[in-house]
Amino acid sequence: MSSYLALLNSVLPVLGVIASGYAIRRWNWLTEEADASLMRVVTHLLAPCLIVDTILGNPAMGRLGNVLAAPVLGFVTTALGIAVAWWLRRGLGPAADAPQQRTFALASGLFNYGYIPLPLAQTLFTQATVGVLFVQNIGVELAMWLIGLAVLSGRPWQEGWRQLANPPVFAILGALALNFVVARESIPFAVMQGAHLLGQCAIPLGLILIGAVIADLLPALREHRGWRVVALACAVRLGVLPGVILALAWLLPVTEEVKQVLLLHAAMPAAVFPIVMARHYGGDAGTALRVVLGTSLASVVTMPIWLKLGMHLLGLHARTAL
Repeated sequence: MSSYLALLNSVLPVLGVIASGYAIRRWNWLTEEADASLMRVVTHLLAPCLIVDTILGNPAMGRLGNVLAAPVLGFVTTALGIAVAWWLRRGLGPAADAPQQRTFALASGLFNYGYIPLPLAQTLFTQATVGVLFVQNIGVELAMWLIGLAVLSGRPWQEGWRQLANPPVFAILGALALNFVVARESIPFAVMQGAHLLGQCAIPLGLILIGAVIADLLPALREHRGWRVVALACAVRLGVLPGVILALAWLLPVTEEVKQVLLLHAAMPAAVFPIVMARHYGGDAGTALRVVLGTSLASVVTMPIWLKLGMHLLGLHARTAL
């Protein structure tokens, strides 16, 4: 029981920052008009700085098992999650139309791979794990845009390639390349310290923006009946898929850091970004919203359980005593 509470205490600060974003939106301290510019700051400046600060000079990036296996497993687990959710979409019932089914498959199959697992990786594990998390997320992004977009929109999978040309992906690839040609110590201290300070802002601001988006969309959830979607999404995202991912982590001969990242991904609720994708690519934003909010709320209970169970199964240990 005490270890569960310790894990819950690691999760609650993340949820608390999201709640603060919800609150300041409701109080109109953060207006909807500011979201686009703040998100550009996060994705084009703060997140790349955090990535460079984490990966450059990270000893875990010198092991091929981390650099090569991590993105492959990120792709495989994401593609597998979408496939399982697509297979189980019939549980929505005969009233669910094609856009609802396609959106359910993407939203339930895609775990939150950014702003929630990042602070947990920093709290529970080491900087090496955070670096591997970024590298593994390349594979997640690849599967999301090539497979997830095709499932959602019905368009050819090749159309997703151009979406991968984004600053965080460039930052990951650039930092990995720099690791092989320069030492972190050879870069001026002022440059790295500046990147460090900017990078520390990325996670809190990203979590605040998630909370603000939830505040915007929550009224729409109350206007529609969709508890069947929520129940099935929780069963898939928080029940079936964590077991599948943990089984892979247990069976495959991968490094400890990769196992830790797989554990974090397994325990996550649904990612928020499918709401945006559903709006732009012909999906059903209401279904995505219900999946995201339902799994996020339920994960307050399930996340510590899966983290504790996964650590025991995989023989992992947290940095802090649990």
